[in-house]
Amino acid sequence: MKSASKQLAAAKKKSKVTGYDTDSLKLTFTYFGPRMIATAGAWFANDVFFYGNKLFQSEFISVILPDDDSIMPGWLYNLINVGVSLVGYYLAYNKLYGRKRMQMIGFFMDFILFVIPAFNFEHYTSIEHVKEFQTMYFLSSFFNQFGPNAVTFLVAAEVYPTPIRATAHGVSAATGKLGALLASVLYNYIDTQTKFYVVPWFGLMGMLVTVLFLPDTTGLDLKEQERRWQCIRAGRESDYHGIAVHPRHLSWWERWRGVGRYYDADADYKQKIEEMRADWEASEARKADEKAGAWDEDAEHDDSVWSSD
Repeated sequence: MKSASKQLAAAKKKSKVTGYDTDSLKLTFTYFGPRMIATAGAWFANDVFFYGNKLFQSEFISVILPDDDSIMPGWLYNLINVGVSLVGYYLAYNKLYGRKRMQMIGFFMDFILFVIPAFNFEHYTSIEHVKEFQTMYFLSSFFNQFGPNAVTFLVAAEVYPTPIRATAHGVSAATGKLGALLASVLYNYIDTQTKFYVVPWFGLMGMLVTVLFLPDTTGLDLKEQERRWQCIRAGRESDYHGIAVHPRHLSWWERWRGVGRYYDADADYKQKIEEMRADWEASEARKADEKAGAWDEDAEHDDSVWSSD
């Protein structure tokens, strides 16, 4: 148990987990504030879109079937909508697209598929064109599941280092639930056509914050976020040269701010060698301390045995 306690203390010291101290919070908003705008803003926009549409799905389907009072057709269209959504969700499992690209495409297509019928509502809800309305509505469900609804909760964890990940993810999730609350309240006071006027702009908002402030962490080893945080926490941001500040894994905003200027593959390789050497030396030192502690315990045990005789 003593060995386990020593290892835990060493791990805490190395990771510099500081809790909710003011320095960590200040550094979080200084270095990761734009990312929080992306994760919280996109989650908010998605929940307005997703929960609003799902809570009032029956109203949208009633536009397709204005003169049908039967329950079964409504259930059938709900089932079709769920099936289309599931297809989008399972296609999102493919990592080839990249999380940022998936979220951008999802938000943008949701915007397009709602803004078109919003300004031509009577045309698309007429008997001659209602099938087009139906197709756009179902496709919006597909792209919502393919993009933001499958990505927002993932990137809100991946773009932050471990010591601040829970806080940043929690803030993003809480902001998202505010979007769900907004939709559930607002939609009670506006008619179906007005809903189509309101919803598209949250898709556009989600796309813009994603494009500007969200980095693409697809393929990035999350341990690199920890290495960068250790340098930031120690006041040595310029000492980190790893892949986490490669332009490929930075947002447009971070590139414009010059965050990637410290990236240097050769310097990072040398730094990793030094870190591995330091870890090995610390591990050997711990083993030596543990062995010395075990010898001390054996010596104390022998002394107690002899003294009892």
